[in-house]
Amino acid sequence: MELLLRLLLIFVKFVAIIVNALQSAYIWARGRRIKPYGLPANSNPLLSLSIQELRMRLCTRQITAVELVGAYIERIKDVNSRLNAVVSDRFEQALREAATVDERIYECGDDVAQLFERQPLLGMPVTVKESCALANMSFTVGSLSRSEQKATEDGVVVARIRAAGAIPLLVSATPEYCYSTNTDTLLNGRCVNPFDFERTPGGSSGGEGALNGAGASLFGIGSDIAGSIRIPSLFCGIFGHKPTGGVVTPAGHFPDSSDADFQRYLVLGPMSRFAVDLSQLLELMAGEQAAQLRLHEPLQLKQLQVHYALGFEGLNGWMHQDVEQEIKTSILKAVKHLQKLEVPVQRANLRSFNNSLEIALSGIARLGHMPFVLDAGPAAGAEGKVLETLKQLIRSLCGKSSYNTNSLIFDLMRRCNAFMPAPRLEQYRREAVALTRELTQLLGENGVLLFPTMHAPAPKHGWTPLQLWGVDYTLLLNVLGLPATHVPMGINGKGLPIGFSVIAAPYQDRLCLRVAVELERAFSGWQPPTSKQP
Repeated sequence: MELLLRLLLIFVKFVAIIVNALQSAYIWARGRRIKPYGLPANSNPLLSLSIQELRMRLCTRQITAVELVGAYIERIKDVNSRLNAVVSDRFEQALREAATVDERIYECGDDVAQLFERQPLLGMPVTVKESCALANMSFTVGSLSRSEQKATEDGVVVARIRAAGAIPLLVSATPEYCYSTNTDTLLNGRCVNPFDFERTPGGSSGGEGALNGAGASLFGIGSDIAGSIRIPSLFCGIFGHKPTGGVVTPAGHFPDSSDADFQRYLVLGPMSRFAVDLSQLLELMAGEQAAQLRLHEPLQLKQLQVHYALGFEGLNGWMHQDVEQEIKTSILKAVKHLQKLEVPVQRANLRSFNNSLEIALSGIARLGHMPFVLDAGPAAGAEGKVLETLKQLIRSLCGKSSYNTNSLIFDLMRRCNAFMPAPRLEQYRREAVALTRELTQLLGENGVLLFPTMHAPAPKHGWTPLQLWGVDYTLLLNVLGLPATHVPMGINGKGLPIGFSVIAAPYQDRLCLRVAVELERAFSGWQPPTSKQP
């Protein structure tokens, strides 16, 4: 345990307590608990159907691809003026591609089922996080220095999804270089949460979270190196799966790195309102690697062993910000439901998580060949680069930098070895290896762990640095290589989505997804933001 790092953590905890108290007092003084957000309700029934349901309707010619794609385009137009989640769109091309799909369906006659076997996503609209290259579309990743960049070709995962027949509609907003849990950039402006415009949708897949949470995307392609799929999924009330490290290639993503650890930590994965669609989407994204996941093996709930924890424990738990009670309650509701189904459940002992923050941050600090937002120049030494980053950070706080504050904080953390002595990074690498081995043995081939995705739902804009100090809840799993699915579990008293993660041992993604499907069935999964409007 690192003294400086832990002092910073305790300081942030007490600042958060004061800030939360002031915000609660302010809300009480205004005499309301839920802020109206003004998104129009979903009126088109096509927008409430999963991929599985839509495929059946396309296959039986009950609907057309043009109708489906057009419905999502109209929904995006209805909500994006408030959300600011779209970087650039390709609506006209998408409608042309949908018309071609309808022609193919018409011409294939009685062989339509075989057509959909070859291309299971045929005619399905998809939205794509801007950092996951989509040919000829914006590839700025929220950075002024990349403002003219466009992708020259599809990234590998995007290409696989398109080969399966999906029709991309747009690229969605990210933080600068994806280095933030808040999607707010000098280039594209602020993306907001569909449940409360005064709050963040999270990051770095914040645009995907906002669109999916607003019912404006059938599914999205996200990426995750420290929680970038799961955090927006929590904040926006949707399902999001971070696959086992190394199973889904990051090829074609920006930022990138040749570092072997980066290739394991950064994974692309599906984001959706529908848990029932996640398994097939994961299979398509993983390509040949999907065979390792055994996604088609029959799996009964009673075969599972469920472990659960309500947060970090002991001294480590005390140092962290408290997990909000409604998130704890959502885990206990799931536990009670699974027990009723006669699934074995037990409370987990997580003493080995005592150095969770150090293990998580040291994993990022060790990464090499990963670009910095601020390139201080090849002639600058390490000390000069730290000083220049600090200078730009101060300028950004005063609104005078061309870089975003949160991305500079991320840069500074990496340049300073996550505020730890450099020799200690190797020690925490060894601890990570040992912890992965321990959790793999604990969970085995039939065990899952129910655990908070983060300690709190979406914070107000401007306060994400406080939330950032709970990032080891998510980042730890990237460093350990474990798969995790965020499961939405309803809306709290402030009108914000809550939920938790289902975690499994490496290559046991199917266990996470099976539990997510059951909890979607039992607790309804995604809820539209308009459902709580006063």
